[in-house]
Amino acid sequence: MAAEAHEDSLHLVLADEAATRALAGRLAEVLEPGLLITLSGQLAAGKTFLVRALLGALGHVGKVKSPTFTLVESYPLARFTVHHFDLYRLADGQELHFIGFDDYLSPHTLCLVEWPERGADSLPPADLHLSIEVLAIDRRAVSLSAGTPAGRRLLALLKNRSSEI
Repeated sequence: MAAEAHEDSLHLVLADEAATRALAGRLAEVLEPGLLITLSGQLAAGKTFLVRALLGALGHVGKVKSPTFTLVESYPLARFTVHHFDLYRLADGQELHFIGFDDYLSPHTLCLVEWPERGADSLPPADLHLSIEVLAIDRRAVSLSAGTPAGRRLLALLKNRSSEI
């Protein structure tokens, strides 16, 4: 796995699904409640796979449904509740207000949002944004970018562990 770091970003090349699970494990070690993490990438880039791996690393046992049709699935875990959003089917970012998105943001929850670009200007700034690009069947390039001071702290912790991914 190759890693390249800048002050507010970290770029990784993940060779296979095991490397994606390793990234999810490292993320799980440093995540804290109150964060908003967004994931972008083309269809089948691996956003939901990464979320499933992350939930497993956080202690969730069982199925993780893609919230493509329900918009959100919630997972009460030992450390905090995770709300997993998929905004792919949103026609307008204003729809987030109708589903009560702001009510999910809390100092006691972690929000993971796939397709944040569909939320347009209705989403607050993400603490951490992951952009996933398909390089080959199993290979992915993942760029992690911090958007807030909390995200920069999280990114610094991840950079210290990037050699383990």
